[in-house]
Amino acid sequence: MKTTLSIKPAEVSKNWVLIDADGLVLGRLAAIVAQRLRGKHKPTFTPHVDCGDHVVIVNAEKVRVTGKKTEQSVFYYHTGFPGGIKGRSVGQILAGRHPERVIEKAVERMITRGPLQRQQMKNLHVYAGAEHPHAGQAPATLDVAALNSKNTRI
Repeated sequence: MKTTLSIKPAEVSKNWVLIDADGLVLGRLAAIVAQRLRGKHKPTFTPHVDCGDHVVIVNAEKVRVTGKKTEQSVFYYHTGFPGGIKGRSVGQILAGRHPERVIEKAVERMITRGPLQRQQMKNLHVYAGAEHPHAGQAPATLDVAALNSKNTRI
């Protein structure tokens, strides 16, 4: 008789993955990262346990979007005051001080909401430049551009 494997949080083994976002398409990158954070690529995937990997993304400022999304796609936020809804386009955020927030928000919206999402999002480490402080964990490099030719835009 076959039974479904359901691992406990103590049995989870987490790996470290390094992704270079230079020239990659934002949505395709976010889908792959969300899958890695959830742990759906592992045979021991359990929906209610944080069994995903730690993902380090470098060169977030060099990520690409297709079409006219740099001007037309807007991220909205609220200041907390009446009538205080504001928005910034993807192009404005990528050109601003924190371009890594575009990738963080795209991945966050692809993971199921709730306490487990907040726990899994802590395993995402995004950096605007090529440097990152996680060299001690020896992350394995994942070449997202080689997975599909549509993943990169030059």
